[in-house]
Amino acid sequence: MKLLLDHGLPRSAAGLLRDAGVDAVHTGERGLATASDQQILTFAGQEGLTIVTLDADFHALLALRGVPGPSVIRIRVEGLRAEALVDLVQRVLESCGEDLAEGAAVSVTQDQIRVRRLPIRGGAPEQS
Repeated sequence: MKLLLDHGLPRSAAGLLRDAGVDAVHTGERGLATASDQQILTFAGQEGLTIVTLDADFHALLALRGVPGPSVIRIRVEGLRAEALVDLVQRVLESCGEDLAEGAAVSVTQDQIRVRRLPIRGGAPEQS
C-alpha cells in the first residue's frame, strides 16, 4: 500500500515510514504543499495512494462524490510527533489493510479505529 501524507502532518514521518518499509510520500515532496483537498484527492486517486490526514474534509468529499476511492485515513489526534504518527499509522495498516485496499474511510483516535467502506452511501435520496 502506498501512502500520501497530507500537509498538516510532519514531513519527516514519510521518511520514517519508508525506513520502516512502508511506501510513503508527503504532499510537500510531490509539489502539493499548497494544493486544495480536491486536488490532493484527485492526485491520490490517479496514483493509487491512500491519503493520511488530520483533515475531516476528505471524508466529506468522498461522501459527496460517492466514489470507491481513494482510501483516506483521518488521524484525530492533534500534535503527534513524527515517531508517534508512524506508530499509529503502522497500527492502522495492520488492523485495516484489507479494508484500505478495497476502499475505506478510516477515522483514528488514540484508542479507537473506525472503518467505513467506500463508497459512502446516504445523504442524497435516490431518484426513481
